[in-house]
Amino acid sequence: MKTIKLNKNSLKLVKDVLNDMKASPDLGIYKCVQCGMCTSVCPGASQTEYDPRDMIRRVLENDETVIDYEDIWNCFSCYTCNSVCPSGNNASEVNQILRQMSIERGKGAEKITDFSAYGDSFMELGVGSIPSKFFDVMVKDVGKDYMDLKVNIEDIRDDLGLGNYILPKKSTDEIEAILDKSGFKKRLERIKRCKK
Repeated sequence: MKTIKLNKNSLKLVKDVLNDMKASPDLGIYKCVQCGMCTSVCPGASQTEYDPRDMIRRVLENDETVIDYEDIWNCFSCYTCNSVCPSGNNASEVNQILRQMSIERGKGAEKITDFSAYGDSFMELGVGSIPSKFFDVMVKDVGKDYMDLKVNIEDIRDDLGLGNYILPKKSTDEIEAILDKSGFKKRLERIKRCKK
């Protein structure tokens, strides 16, 4: 096991992670003892080269190359690492913050451009919806019943006594205004430009 040597200059990345608005107040990154429990239970680590223990070590050593490290995109965000950490650390949460840093740098945005259609759904409908570009994959994964569900959703909802899931225009206009003011719309456009 490699010893981590901390000094005041090596803590910049840790502080950036801890000061991120997505960081939990009790994120235990300083308490990491590099035991490897997170890696031992990580489904991403069992299937790829992703290693949550090593990712945390690199953050603690102020190795900013971890932000653009390809393997951070192999985390499933399942939080299994957090459930077994004896120090109360959360490698999954740290990973999510590193991904956001990568996106902000413009490097990681290409990893999520295909999912920008979900953002379009929020802008247009006010709710999340599986974009039509993913229908073929859903049919492959779920079966042809998926398309039957999509085509007959209104009748199915009526049969179940459920109301209309389409929001009124006033509501979608309000949601769009919130997404615009919060910077979501601008960020979504920036991510879409990475596709080109």
